[in-house]
Amino acid sequence: MPKTIHLEMPSSRDLGRLKLPAGVQSRLHELLDRQDQGSKLTLRERREAEGLVEMAEWISLLKLRARRLSRSAA
Repeated sequence: MPKTIHLEMPSSRDLGRLKLPAGVQSRLHELLDRQDQGSKLTLRERREAEGLVEMAEWISLLKLRARRLSRSAA
């Protein structure tokens, strides 16, 4: 069953500082490093890594859009 998540977003000025929390970033690196070293991830770990990569990509897109907005406002 899909879940709805409501987020309050920081202003475009603050989006430039948005990043994954250190623990989440560390976990993502751990999973990707294991995979790069040839260790096979479990299905659960693979799904976790995919979700974390997707989250990191969303953050990158938000930061890019915030930069574009601040440039066009200037």
